[in-house]
Amino acid sequence: MSTTYTAGSLVSARGREWIVLPESDTDMLVLRPLGGSDDDIAAVFPAFEDVHGAEFEPPSAEDLGDALAAGLLRSALRIGFRSGAGPFRSLAGIAVEPRAYQLVPLMMALRQKTVRMLISDDVGIGKTVEAGLVASELLAQGSASGLAVLCSPALAEQWQDELRTKFGIDAELVLSSTVSRLERGLDLGQSLFDKHLNVVVSTDFIKSTRHRDDFVRHCPDLVIVDEAHTCVAADDSASTQSQLRYELLQRVAADADRHLLLVTATPHSGKESAFRALLGLVRPELAMVELDSEPGRRLLASHFVQRKRADVRQFLSVRDGLADDGLREDTAFPSDRYFKDETYQLSPAYRALLEDAIAYAGERVTAAGNRGKREARIAWWSAIALLRSLVSSPRAAAQTLRTRSAAAAAASAEEADRLGAPLTRDASDSDALEGLDVVPGAQTEEAGARLAELADRAARLEGTDADRKLVALTNYLQGLLADGYHPIVFCRYIPTADYVADHLAGKLGKKTIVRAVTGTLSPQQRLQRIEELADAAGEDAAARRVLVATDCLSEGVNLQHYFDAVVHYDLAWNPTRHDQREGRVDRYGQKRDEVKVITLYGSDNGIDGKVLEVLIRKHRQIRKDLGISVSVPDAASSGVTDAIVEWLLMRSQGAAQASLFEVETVDTAAAALAADWKSAAEREKTSRSRFAQRSVRPDEVAREVAAIRDTMGRTGEVRSFVQHALTALDAVLRNDGGSDFTADLSSTPAGLRDALAPVLGGDMIDHGRPVPFRTTASVARGEAALVRTDPVVGALAGYVLNAALDTKADGSRPARRCGVIRTRSVDVRTTLLLVRYRFHLTLPSRTGQRQLVAEDARMLAFQKAPASATWLSTEDALALVELSADENTDPTFARRTMGRVLDGLPATKAHLDSYGDDLAAELLTSHRRVRSASGEIVRGVNVVALKPVDILGVYVYLPVSGGDS
Repeated sequence: MSTTYTAGSLVSARGREWIVLPESDTDMLVLRPLGGSDDDIAAVFPAFEDVHGAEFEPPSAEDLGDALAAGLLRSALRIGFRSGAGPFRSLAGIAVEPRAYQLVPLMMALRQKTVRMLISDDVGIGKTVEAGLVASELLAQGSASGLAVLCSPALAEQWQDELRTKFGIDAELVLSSTVSRLERGLDLGQSLFDKHLNVVVSTDFIKSTRHRDDFVRHCPDLVIVDEAHTCVAADDSASTQSQLRYELLQRVAADADRHLLLVTATPHSGKESAFRALLGLVRPELAMVELDSEPGRRLLASHFVQRKRADVRQFLSVRDGLADDGLREDTAFPSDRYFKDETYQLSPAYRALLEDAIAYAGERVTAAGNRGKREARIAWWSAIALLRSLVSSPRAAAQTLRTRSAAAAAASAEEADRLGAPLTRDASDSDALEGLDVVPGAQTEEAGARLAELADRAARLEGTDADRKLVALTNYLQGLLADGYHPIVFCRYIPTADYVADHLAGKLGKKTIVRAVTGTLSPQQRLQRIEELADAAGEDAAARRVLVATDCLSEGVNLQHYFDAVVHYDLAWNPTRHDQREGRVDRYGQKRDEVKVITLYGSDNGIDGKVLEVLIRKHRQIRKDLGISVSVPDAASSGVTDAIVEWLLMRSQGAAQASLFEVETVDTAAAALAADWKSAAEREKTSRSRFAQRSVRPDEVAREVAAIRDTMGRTGEVRSFVQHALTALDAVLRNDGGSDFTADLSSTPAGLRDALAPVLGGDMIDHGRPVPFRTTASVARGEAALVRTDPVVGALAGYVLNAALDTKADGSRPARRCGVIRTRSVDVRTTLLLVRYRFHLTLPSRTGQRQLVAEDARMLAFQKAPASATWLSTEDALALVELSADENTDPTFARRTMGRVLDGLPATKAHLDSYGDDLAAELLTSHRRVRSASGEIVRGVNVVALKPVDILGVYVYLPVSGGDS
């Protein structure tokens, strides 16, 4: 005869205890090991296996430990939770501890039946984490069954890695390079988007008509769009690529039941129409609503979040009245960027080459202007290409001089602009960076012999003292390396990056490793080369790494773990590009308090000085004044650089004319730029006020943060647990400066090493390579973060908990289930109970009610005997964990005392059950609170405490004087 088990009840099968999950029925039980994770879920068939009801085994008076053992068991239990009972179902199972401000988009999402949001936080704040939090929560609650991330191919592997390592979401890559392999594994008529529930997709690959229809038909019910501003076609001037992306997103967004998260740091790009187009994808009404009206602002606030660093640096702070609650949270960004502009001067040979090239380009532009508009534009782009490559490097100059101009193939002036501009401009809103670091050509139909002679002269300058720019770079890098920095050197063109890397190798010391990453590598190869550079340098603590890169790495890629300084070897002609380069290392998770930025420029080449003065330094000043970056308008920026180039080309006509032209034209263009920039800055200030996130207040977030930390522990508890547990398990710890430390795990028990090997690698552990433990939640490979969800911390907690519960286990058991401690801090006998509660949750979703089983752990304490207990407050109970013994306790007396307390524990059942019911009511209130804006969702929530409770630990504190025993 079969037995029916309710969800949440305990059963014994296969030699261990399990929790019955709601998916079970009479014939098949779906079970999760007690204290285990969803990865350990198993199906058991009672008709064929021995399954019977079970109760959690109480502690034994023989299993005595000290006060430290009590604290370790409690921390191991809390850290090990992967199915918490709070309203954020996913937080217990993800490998990242979100900052309080990062919970705001999640709280906004839970107030929507169908989540539609535009997340536009600043560069480096953590938009990927915010989007990942929303996605993992929707998947955990069953509100979404699959996920698609649309992004550039360069960022696809990074997204895949973030989803897997931080959120436990395995996603398949759908790229032009992988689709053939994926399609070979499909059944007849099957879509790969049906076979693979979670995917990371190249936006440019899937937007094509060949693949778009299949994607739209089988698209998952949750879509994240990264760099969403590149998918906007606000008007007819948008590129064909943007229009195709926009058409794709319109079709995806047309399904009103599909969750949609748009992610971008630049939602405006200076164009109201582009911003409106993005909002229209989120919700059609937002494309037309009056945003200055109260109803408009209220509607927008439900779907749009945009914060700058200044907004989140102290999101929970003293001004919110939260410091006394221990909730003050200062986000660790580098304090600032330290800017230093370093100069070099041309050698006589290089100056002669540049002046001859300028003279040639000036002649060509003048002659072409007399022959027609098309010829004039071709000559213009050829001249700019020549000048930019010459001030970049001799190798770039030689290649440009020997390469035909792309604009030369144009049939019209407009086509010449379309072909020439991308290779020579640095637009802030370029569709993509792929292919834009190739060196441009300068050859047209005429003067091939003259250009060849200039190319030969440029080639002869390579690597010689005549290239004073390279000499200066070497000297400045030596200073950075001596100060302990790991710099990235950004170049404009591929030949320049290769040239710099070639000549730096061997000149920066034997301990310095130099590598180059350019657009010649695929996105996957770029990340692989960076990892190889990090690994090579990481094998020697004294080693330094230098990365030479083009702007193919200036967007989206996270490099803060490996690098902490930026050198602009080539000036970008749009300062937004400098911001993007610096943002690769100046972001959340950077360990340096100060990121150094060195801008190298030629003081006498006629170009760099003006670009630096009018564009770069002005941009920095606005950022300093406002606390935020304001993109330079592309048209105004181009006007300035065009004026500078034209002035250079006119110099051969005479100093007087050139001087007059500079005053009347360069300064006029600079004034126009300043006016446009001021207007953009005012719009940005207005936008910050107009679109400030007010739908979720800091005090609301603080309440939920407090609840999360009460259940799962605080960072300080994790650090203390890791240090004490590793010390008890014979690891060797060394202080690494500040709050960080390293641990040699080679002498720890084999069971712990086996648990850590998949995370850290067996070679690293067995060979005694110290594992760094960092206080930041953002760590590099081979390091561990001191947060409860880090895989290393989780494995340690699991080992400690399992060893404590298994009294027959061999080896070290640093945590024990019982203890008798004599201390001066109590006047009467006080008993501390470590109790595990199980709850049956009913959470409504769009597909109906979902039944879940969750856990929570609490410390409860009472004075005197169990039958006449006086129960203490939660705060007083928690304070007992921090106490240490002031006097030894006789072991025989301790066992006798513990035996009496354990015998009397049944008298506490009524209080423990009542406390569980109260806790269930608090959890129900919390679930309803975070869903307060959606009445339909709130009405279906329910939380029920399951009985009996599990008593994991019992600890008795006795007065030193003898007291009540």
